[in-house]
Amino acid sequence: MDYSGKAIQCSMDQDGIVHLVFDLQGESINKFNALTVKEFSEVTKLIVANKEKAKGLLMSSNKDQFIMGADITEFIGLFNKSEDEMVEWLLGVDKDFNAIEDLGIPTVVAINGFALGGGFEVCLTTDFRVASEKAKIGLPETKLGILPGWGGNIRMSRLCGVDNAIEWITSGKQYKAAAGLKIGVIDAVVKHDKVLEKSLVLLKRAIAGELDWKAKRIAKTAPIKFSMAESMMAFEASKGFVAAIAGPNYPSPVAAIDVMQRGATLERDEALKIEAKVFAQMTHTKTAESLVRVFLGDQYLKKVGKDISKKARPVNQAAVLGAGIMGGGIAYQSASKGTPIIMKDIAPAALELGLAEATTLLGKMLKRKRIDVTQMATTLNAIVPTLSYGDFGGVDVIVEAVIENEKIKKAVLADVEKNVKPGTILASNTSTISITRLAEGLEHPENFCGMHFFNPVHLMPLVEVIRGEKSSEESIATTVAYAMKMGKTPIVVNDCPGFLVNRILFPYFGGFTRLVNDGVDFARIDKVMEKFGWPMGPAYLLDVVGVDTAHHAKAVMAEGFPDRMKDDSETAIDILFKNEWYGQKNKKGFYEYAPDRRGKLKKSLNKEIYASFKSLCTNPIEISDEEIIERMMLPMIFESSRCLEDKIVEAATEVDMGLLFGLGFPPFRTGALKYADDLGAANLIETAKKYAALGNLYKPTEQLIEMAKTNKTFY
Repeated sequence: MDYSGKAIQCSMDQDGIVHLVFDLQGESINKFNALTVKEFSEVTKLIVANKEKAKGLLMSSNKDQFIMGADITEFIGLFNKSEDEMVEWLLGVDKDFNAIEDLGIPTVVAINGFALGGGFEVCLTTDFRVASEKAKIGLPETKLGILPGWGGNIRMSRLCGVDNAIEWITSGKQYKAAAGLKIGVIDAVVKHDKVLEKSLVLLKRAIAGELDWKAKRIAKTAPIKFSMAESMMAFEASKGFVAAIAGPNYPSPVAAIDVMQRGATLERDEALKIEAKVFAQMTHTKTAESLVRVFLGDQYLKKVGKDISKKARPVNQAAVLGAGIMGGGIAYQSASKGTPIIMKDIAPAALELGLAEATTLLGKMLKRKRIDVTQMATTLNAIVPTLSYGDFGGVDVIVEAVIENEKIKKAVLADVEKNVKPGTILASNTSTISITRLAEGLEHPENFCGMHFFNPVHLMPLVEVIRGEKSSEESIATTVAYAMKMGKTPIVVNDCPGFLVNRILFPYFGGFTRLVNDGVDFARIDKVMEKFGWPMGPAYLLDVVGVDTAHHAKAVMAEGFPDRMKDDSETAIDILFKNEWYGQKNKKGFYEYAPDRRGKLKKSLNKEIYASFKSLCTNPIEISDEEIIERMMLPMIFESSRCLEDKIVEAATEVDMGLLFGLGFPPFRTGALKYADDLGAANLIETAKKYAALGNLYKPTEQLIEMAKTNKTFY
């Protein structure tokens, strides 16, 4: 028997061993796209037709990885199917997977790299799984608002026990092969270059009767044997625990547990019907729609970044001007991803602080066993502290990260430009100052752009690459390529006060300060917005950002957009700044901060703050939680629309992904513009009328007014 497709090849050798090989032509990775699903169905039918001649089956991959999972870009169209249509499609795939599991011969899969989602579910159909020591496995579907749909819930819970299956599936994490071996979903972990050889040896042992492959198969297809009390302990307790962590806006982790619970007492085929039904239900949730859109948005940004990077020059040596926490974070990120970096400052104490930051971050990686001592030493050696420009002759990109002061930044940039080779890219890590203005004193403004990191650098994925009026395409491309090399997600934005993220953030803060000026308790606002889905409320966020930093940025934004961002009266931010309550950096802001037993800062109310706020409001208003959300979110939505109108970025996806990666916008809502689509342009304009007296911050854009007339959406 022979099968030669564009995604799968299959043949039988002289010993009767069937070799099924995944090798998707024209792609660097294997994935379950429509073609692979179709060919898998065809090849399983061929194997079944020849099962009398076959002795065993070995599945493997010709790529560096096994199968990365389903092709979401293709399958997103399936989400538009009715629940019945989706169930029918899922059960069709299940039928092919079951055909492999039900073969009357032993089966083995050789997992040589990533086997995720559907790629791991197909591995679960075989009797034995042999994995490379470098392999990563897992079922990440709950991170997309859905759950495993090709038998993952059913087979995992039978193979490794309910508790382990719940942990793996609800977390959506990737696991090393050794972790799979520990719980029983992997049967052997071998050297990377031996995975195919050892898989074949194991298969031959099973064929020879040395291994009881039939017993392993029965365990996966039969009901789970435990009492009602054990069922309650395993499932109900887990549901409560997982629901508390996931929250009401992320239903799929609890739904996955429910699938396992309802299927536990059933034979495989009946249990799979339950899984298919619940999967179909999840695809029709707003959460799944949003999380899949986030996934696709991330893929879009990666593609755009890759396309832009084609014009980039190589970056083999970087430098950062200004040490401290930010400079140390940038240095760590660059060095840890393979680009050596010089860290310059004028003060030895600042260099020590920067090195301490990098050392602390590496120490945490070491403690979590993400790196070893040798890797830590190598990364630290790639960070070279200096007080002079002596070593700058070979630098390709320099990130200026000094104090957020236009005069100082201009002086530093002009100074460094004299000490570098021709063509060196200069990039300013400014959060608000115009890149075009900063370039005014440079001899070669074409080699200058913005590179705005978000704090903390090692955690926040976004980097804004800001194009000034004279920035060359090569400088933009090189900076984008460097950001991607650092493991960041760059978005290219055009120059304006606050660029993209901060320009949209400060109207949100404006909504907050106006609420406080109307007598609304800031702690209540925080709770309402956290319930809305934000990781922290606006007051807490201001404490984390730094009230002094926000006060400075607020002045820049007010100068740039006085019609809507200039305050006519004193605000909560002004009062905190005047009292030198800067937030976490000096342990007092809207909240007070003290370390807990583990050293993590724990917040409590600043007891003095309410007395200080008495001057802001003499006649507090009555307001509902819904109105708080409206007054907070309308300014953000309208400014997001203005950024598109002004072509600060080109696409709604870039706006929303910027807010997600830069601010932590609730992922289950995608972003401000997707949230606007869900509410509807006409509804937004009608709601805004209630707040017209609050000024232009609540004035709808021409774009939204036109969308309301034509019933159009951003997506």
